[in-house]
Amino acid sequence: MALLFSVMLVTAAGNTAMQSIMPAVGTALKVDDVFISLAFSWSALLWMLSAPTWARRSDRRGRKAMMSLGLTGFVASFALCGLMLWLGLTGILGATAALLLFAAARAIYGMVGSASPPAGPAHVPRRPRPGQRTHGPSVDAFRLRRGAGGSPAPPPLRGFPPPIRPWLLVGLLGGHAQAAMLGISGFLVLDRLHLRGDPEAATGPIGMMMMSGAIATLLAQWGLIPLLRMGPRISVLSGMVCVLAGTTLWSAAEDLHSISLGFALASLGFGLFRPGFTAGASLAVSRAEQGQVSGIVASAAGAAYVAAPAVGVWLYNTHQAIGFGAIIALAFAVLLLGWSSLATDEQLRTANR
Repeated sequence: MALLFSVMLVTAAGNTAMQSIMPAVGTALKVDDVFISLAFSWSALLWMLSAPTWARRSDRRGRKAMMSLGLTGFVASFALCGLMLWLGLTGILGATAALLLFAAARAIYGMVGSASPPAGPAHVPRRPRPGQRTHGPSVDAFRLRRGAGGSPAPPPLRGFPPPIRPWLLVGLLGGHAQAAMLGISGFLVLDRLHLRGDPEAATGPIGMMMMSGAIATLLAQWGLIPLLRMGPRISVLSGMVCVLAGTTLWSAAEDLHSISLGFALASLGFGLFRPGFTAGASLAVSRAEQGQVSGIVASAAGAAYVAAPAVGVWLYNTHQAIGFGAIIALAFAVLLLGWSSLATDEQLRTANR
């Protein structure tokens, strides 16, 4: 758990920091908002394509090896990203060249950094006790994954088996909602606080908003889910209710405190939703298929960031209400689909006996 926590902490902190500064950097470089979002799309596409391959390889080569490789890719990518942005901000590179090279550096993260997320959760549950398997989705997602280095790889999953399809669909829809919200978030702070003319002053407020979201996510995953013993389906549904309420508040906020509160409430919802759909997909298949399913789930998470941030920003710039409406519509679709098609916790427990 310490190993997994360290890997995930480093990557999450780095990605949050990048999301915090990029709207201000793009404004300083006088780059259109949509192009800032598109700089991440190439990396997300590579992530979506690479994650299942790394998951299958982790079944053969071992989880720790893949986590180490992924973390190495993350460090190399972020060092180069920082260098490219610095060269652009100091005028050594033009804005277009700096952004293109930034996108190329992010591609390393998409190709190699994607080795960590599928391997990390699968590394933990080598010796779970049976009674620990229904303590909640954040626990189930970690404890049910199987596989060790050198063990025979299970047969590859063909397509998307019917038991995991509804979980992947809600994961894709909810993931697109979260990606669009993150894409818009920094630009919302710039606009609502009237900081387009002073982008450097926006990094602090954007960081505060992001920090409120991170705290809320931790509260959901490390507090509410284990405390309330929430299963996958209820986590997805309750999470989307929080997302709907938070996005509504966030869209109407005019000051930093209200913006942060709305973002935190939506992040609380996404913090409940993401472990829910991950655990639901995990519980829907056999133990031998856990590594492959973790790759599919990671691929679905990457797929949400291929177009959603850029499209969300484009809709927001077209008319703010359209951008917010798209997020709300996606969350509402997850709520309806989850209510009608997701297996109950009892059904999942029965299938895994």
